[in-house]
Amino acid sequence: MAQLSIVIVNYNVKYFLEECLNSVRRAIKNMDAEIFVVDNNSVDGSVEWIQQRFHEVKLIANAENVGFSKANNQAIRLAKGEYILLLNPDTVVQEDTFEKCLYFMQAHENAGALGVKMVDGKGKYLPESKRGFPNARTAFFKMFGLSALFPTSKFFNQYYVGHLKNSETNEVPILAGAFMFMRKSALDKAGMLDEDFFMYGEDIDLSWRIIKAGYKNYYFPETQIIHYKGESTKKATFNYVKHFYNAMIIFAKKHFAKKAAAWIFLMQFAIYVKGFFTYIKNIASNFLLPMLDAATIYGGLYFIKSFWETNIKTADNFRYPSEFHLIVLPLYILVWLLSLFFAGGYDKPIKTIRVFRGILIGSLIIASVYAFLPETARFSRAIILLGSVWALAAVLLIRQIMRWIFPHENISDERKILLVGSFDESERVHEMVTQLGVQHEWLGTVHPTFEKAENPYLARITQLNEVVEIFKVNELIFCAKDISAQAIIHWMTTIGEKVNYKIVGEEGMSIVGSNSKNTAGDLYAMDFSFSITSAFGRRNKLLLDYFLCSIFLCTFPIWFLISPQRKKIWNGIIQVLFRKKTWMGYQKKSTKNYLTDLPDLLSSVFFIADAYPEISDEPTLEHLRFLYAKNYTVLEDMNLIWKCLWRK
Repeated sequence: MAQLSIVIVNYNVKYFLEECLNSVRRAIKNMDAEIFVVDNNSVDGSVEWIQQRFHEVKLIANAENVGFSKANNQAIRLAKGEYILLLNPDTVVQEDTFEKCLYFMQAHENAGALGVKMVDGKGKYLPESKRGFPNARTAFFKMFGLSALFPTSKFFNQYYVGHLKNSETNEVPILAGAFMFMRKSALDKAGMLDEDFFMYGEDIDLSWRIIKAGYKNYYFPETQIIHYKGESTKKATFNYVKHFYNAMIIFAKKHFAKKAAAWIFLMQFAIYVKGFFTYIKNIASNFLLPMLDAATIYGGLYFIKSFWETNIKTADNFRYPSEFHLIVLPLYILVWLLSLFFAGGYDKPIKTIRVFRGILIGSLIIASVYAFLPETARFSRAIILLGSVWALAAVLLIRQIMRWIFPHENISDERKILLVGSFDESERVHEMVTQLGVQHEWLGTVHPTFEKAENPYLARITQLNEVVEIFKVNELIFCAKDISAQAIIHWMTTIGEKVNYKIVGEEGMSIVGSNSKNTAGDLYAMDFSFSITSAFGRRNKLLLDYFLCSIFLCTFPIWFLISPQRKKIWNGIIQVLFRKKTWMGYQKKSTKNYLTDLPDLLSSVFFIADAYPEISDEPTLEHLRFLYAKNYTVLEDMNLIWKCLWRK
């Protein structure tokens, strides 16, 4: 019988799972433990990758996504450990985490389950590390944000038991399923996870049943883990609201059938009210910057207009008609904002070149249309010229103010990277970041130990805080091969949210992390820095698809006569218009060696292999597909499609 059985349910998070398993390996070094990974039909190549890299893992590969509860139960039935740990794949555990949990459980025979202190990818404490019982009052306060307004209140923040200190061990009602260390005998008595809970709520239900079985649940902050995708990363979507509160309804029906009616009504009401406010909030956040741009540009244009008619055209007693500032100026602004949008001026991270390009294109469009207007509709070329200068200055000024107000937001794409690790690892990681096309300034390497740091190191790890301040570092990469998870978490919580953090695994080809508590996590890997998956790339590809559809429709008789691909063109017009296909893609999805490491695209009319029929070896084609996704441009897309049009 093993001491510990670790159960991890995976679904399309291969690179996060890699770092999780690496940390688990280190943590079970002195223990008799077994590791189960249950894969819920991932499409990112997780199963093959686990089989190649982690031979000790007991893998269960499901043919469909059976949900979190059922997947965990599959492994629990096979587990031989005295203790069972449910662990999320997007976590990193300290080297002493399992041993400390084991010692605590052995010293407290009444302990049925235990949870630990969790921090997010920025080193910030996650309140879901400990939770209270979700009755109607606590759910209401959480739902409408009162728990966040009064984080330490026993009355208002019972959901996260805010009155209990984050640094003290305490008995708590509910533990998070991201890390749930359980006594097998307690689990046998309480029963396994309820499979009625597909997503969310299963940890609440199990925690409650463990207490009903006569055991206690403990929050144990003597060890910490990183949990990249904390609960806060998901709550901004209506889908989360719906699934979360529906789980509460299932819980109420199961445990409080007699009192469930009022609970169910409240939860159903909450779903729509919270969903409505979530929807409004998302719209407001998406349109806040364009509205700010519009108001600022309009104010400047109105001033320019007033100054121009008062000081320049006074001799003629010239006054612009009312429709100029009621219709014409708003139209100018609309053109600039649309140009900004299509040039990527609102994509994050914000790039100055995209802002400049958007305003320039907008100004050219306005000037071109102005030239074709009748004389009576031409109000002033000077307003267009001066307005263009003001629009560019105003938009750039707003971005700069945002940097001052929100210094920790990732609104700049220039990363000032500092690495903590050995120099060999530093060179490997630097080469990887460079090859993946991540725009960065490489500041150097900090020695991972307390030893005196000599060239080529900038400093030793004890000086890390000072180095971050002096060099204005905004991204730290830790090499897990050279520095412990315990030290990594220590420095993340010490330095704080002013820096983005990444971890590179031993010999791994991915660098994982999360730059915000409001994002689900990001990584530098073979599926990270692809232009084709950026908002700018997706938008341009969509516009090109529709543009080509219009061109092919207008000129189809010509293509019917001269192109060998006339049938594909005609079928493609219909399929692309209805978003069933895109004009250019990687290769047929039926191909056995389809590239799971490349970003997903719609099925396509033409393929890269069609453009290069003379290339037959798969490695070369694979490299071409990678370059296409990584460096995607509209011109390259058009070039490939043009080649395909003439292939027989």
